Amino acid sequence: MMNLKKTAFLVTFTVLVSFGFSTADNPISNYHYLADPTAFSTDSTFYIVTDTDDECPSTGENDYKIRALYAFSSKDMKNWTDHGMVLRYNREVSYISNIWASGAVAHDGVFYIIYPNGASGVGIVSSKDIAGPYIDPVGKLLVGGGGVTDCGGISWCFDPAIFVDDDGKSYMTYGGGSSGSRPYGDNFDLFQFSKLSHDQVTLDVNSRTRISGANKSFEASYIHKRNGTYYFSYNDQSQAISYATSKNIKGPYTYQGVVINNPSSINGKGGNNHHGFAQFKDKWYAVYHDRRLVMDPEHPAAGGQINGLTTGNHRSTSIDEVTWNGDKMNVVKFTESGPTQIADFNPYGVYKALTSSKQRNVRSRTDYTKGQPVLNVLTPLATKESWIRVSGVDFGQGATGFRVTAASVAEGNKVEIHKGSVTGTLAGTCDLKNTGNWNSYEDNECEVTSLSGIVDQLFLVFKGSKDSTMGLIEWEFIGEGGGSSTTQTPHGGTASILPGKIEVENYDDGGSRRGYSDTDAENKGDAEMRADEGVDLVLGGTGVALGYTAAGEWLEYTVNVENDANDVSISASVSSGVETSSFCILVDGVQVGDTVKVAKTGEDWSVYETVNIGKTSLTKGPHEVRLLITGDNVNIDWISFGDIPISISQTKFHYNEPMTYQVFDMKGAMLGTVKLDRMNATQALRAAGFNKGIYMLKQVQGNKKFVVNATR
Repeated sequence: MMNLKKTAFLVTFTVLVSFGFSTADNPISNYHYLADPTAFSTDSTFYIVTDTDDECPSTGENDYKIRALYAFSSKDMKNWTDHGMVLRYNREVSYISNIWASGAVAHDGVFYIIYPNGASGVGIVSSKDIAGPYIDPVGKLLVGGGGVTDCGGISWCFDPAIFVDDDGKSYMTYGGGSSGSRPYGDNFDLFQFSKLSHDQVTLDVNSRTRISGANKSFEASYIHKRNGTYYFSYNDQSQAISYATSKNIKGPYTYQGVVINNPSSINGKGGNNHHGFAQFKDKWYAVYHDRRLVMDPEHPAAGGQINGLTTGNHRSTSIDEVTWNGDKMNVVKFTESGPTQIADFNPYGVYKALTSSKQRNVRSRTDYTKGQPVLNVLTPLATKESWIRVSGVDFGQGATGFRVTAASVAEGNKVEIHKGSVTGTLAGTCDLKNTGNWNSYEDNECEVTSLSGIVDQLFLVFKGSKDSTMGLIEWEFIGEGGGSSTTQTPHGGTASILPGKIEVENYDDGGSRRGYSDTDAENKGDAEMRADEGVDLVLGGTGVALGYTAAGEWLEYTVNVENDANDVSISASVSSGVETSSFCILVDGVQVGDTVKVAKTGEDWSVYETVNIGKTSLTKGPHEVRLLITGDNVNIDWISFGDIPISISQTKFHYNEPMTYQVFDMKGAMLGTVKLDRMNATQALRAAGFNKGIYMLKQVQGNKKFVVNATR
């Protein structure tokens, strides 16, 4: 590899903050406070642009000192690259004061950011790189402040959004607030651009349209489109994100309801709300801000005070998946885990240093040279437990080396590579050369071992005798690449036969994002089976069951249908100690039956009941069955397509010690309990008052389960 010293940078902007730690993947950064996010995507990448809350004073909740925008990107929705402070006031554009909530889009290979000048106007900048440099293709604001046109009587001339339609036509919206002549619900204007290119943007001033139908509107306008319907969303007076729909981008719009609740449900501290929606691959996502970091007394991200009103704003940006009910948007569920990773991370590319799924005790600075993309520098607090984590890394045939480009102003600084955890298997150590100053960067290489196939969690751990004495700008792994040699195959080499029963623990071999997807690489289960994988298998049900589930997790099963079958009943054995559990079944990517909301079966998840999921038709041949968790904390023992196979035990079943069993009928309904104590099961059932019939008995303290034909 090349070992070139980089030239010094002219201007440095440093984020001087103190950093805490959260085990959750939301927010996307715990070393910045980030607010007012917007989202967009290209074919290969999902982008988020936010403004910074790092500079907001901690003296009051209504202080909005916001001077810069940050950009993040991801190809897998779990690992995010922080591109740094890509736009800052009085740098690219001299007449920007406060850069509040902005909009952004990529179109024809150009990135556009449409920004507010405080609350007094809207401007636009463009770049061919998300990291800049950005230029002003108009030479003045678009609206307000001596711009192309005035604000049109809008009370708050801010919160712009930009949208490019399927036909290539582009639009902007802006506005908020109220005035005596304009009641709530009529506070947004829409314009069309007649020209949108990197060096020329022309606003069609005659296209101004007042958006109607935004019930109880307040601020934060946004437009997206799905299946021919336009969705106009905004922050309403209750600080929730509401939306309205239309078949015409200019409206009129019909109010539909709330899609993102006030974030107060996260920690009791709501504040305002802001958002963006974007599709990536086959899923939709919502970005929003909340105060889950600053309001956490143990882990404030940037040193903000946590009592009373002294927290300031200090919001943080999170992301979660958007689900749909037909053409209606379901209310977004706030999660700690964020979206499921949708693709493996390829470690053999060159990555900006702050590419991670989670961080601890790191900070960053953004170096700026006029006419060049900004350079974002990772600066660890190396005397503490300092690291970044990368999730779902596919090392293929195996990595042999690691390269990191860094500046170091102290001896003994190093980067350790660990598998699984901060103290997990040490795969390699890279000692950093002392470059003598902050702005001279050199390549450092080291050998690595034990990195092949899928590594669920990879940690780059920073060690040194002093904080903030190293600055990293990029890293990469060296090896064969080409993807993992591991493929998805039926567990044990044999596909399950349908109609029939699938034991949940027999999910496909192949590892993370092949046979399964688990939001936490740690195996919390108490079953010894497959203990080296991230799936949480527990002792329960008929022996082994799935436990510790979280929404978004899934297991996949390769099955073989021997003959075409119609009206096949689907059922499952489930357990839950809460009322929020749910799951669904997909065959070849299409949901079959209903999404099952599991009723509470007991306090400790020990009671399993059979639930009906619905019916489906099966065609002869191989298929993929996916068990998808949609609501946290459901245990699942088995899934059955067709009648549940029943094996009748001998009625003269004896047990040497007293043992209590739950008694179920063959539809899965629990009828009571029976104690077996040196008598056969038939005698025990009859003595307990059960009629003749077939019953299923399930051990209360243990895993034994059997069926009894209770006759005299």
